[in-house]
Amino acid sequence: MLSRLTRPKAVAVCALPVVALLATAAFAPLPFSVAQPGMTANVLGENKGEPVITISGAPTRDTSGQLRMTTIEATGPDADVGLGDVLDGWFRTDQAVMPRDSVYPSGDNVKEIEQHNAAQMKESQDTATEAALSYLHKKGVKVSLELADVGGPSAGLLFSLGIVDKLDGDGSGGDLTGGRVIAGTGTIDADGKVGAVGGVALKTQAARRDGATVFLVPKAECADAQSELPKGLRLVPVTTLAKTVDALIALRKGSGSVPSC
Repeated sequence: MLSRLTRPKAVAVCALPVVALLATAAFAPLPFSVAQPGMTANVLGENKGEPVITISGAPTRDTSGQLRMTTIEATGPDADVGLGDVLDGWFRTDQAVMPRDSVYPSGDNVKEIEQHNAAQMKESQDTATEAALSYLHKKGVKVSLELADVGGPSAGLLFSLGIVDKLDGDGSGGDLTGGRVIAGTGTIDADGKVGAVGGVALKTQAARRDGATVFLVPKAECADAQSELPKGLRLVPVTTLAKTVDALIALRKGSGSVPSC
């Protein structure tokens, strides 16, 4: 039948299904989440009126500077994200469009996802404590970590650094921070190995917004961190807790090797 139509009419007839498909896509929810820079919290201080790190069984130090863990905020697992949201987020540097399954466990409801994230945070806190105390060769020390309204494992490195700073600092009476505002992200295992996380480019923006001048990033994610790096923020790639402490001490003293991306 199309062979009997004029070319303009044939094109118009063929275009109708495409237009219908685009119209449907414009209003149908898509399997994406839109993320943006989230809150940061100084693990050496308080969060919502409560100390983030509480230590008993060993003397602690007064610290200066800040160690800020970073987060991203994403549209909820039950939120409807349409084509307009995706296109808007795609072209903005302060947002990122991410597959929903990369942000939230697939197939779970909201309550189950919240429970999953809380469990990941608890496991991260326990592992961060184990890694820090193992690095310091300390036993009989009890550490309590509290951080409201945050889930997932990506604050592990910063928790470990906070524990080290409160118990030992740089090992010679100084602070790990050198008085700076230092931010970062990264998981950590019991052996002190730093693991990759998501949303690094957005986390650098959150860090700079809240005053950080140095950002600790898992080495494998240097390229992601550099993609939208805010002016005035120095990247320090890290692979282990021990090497992170060494880098911070070198940075504070202004001598020695400080890794760069």
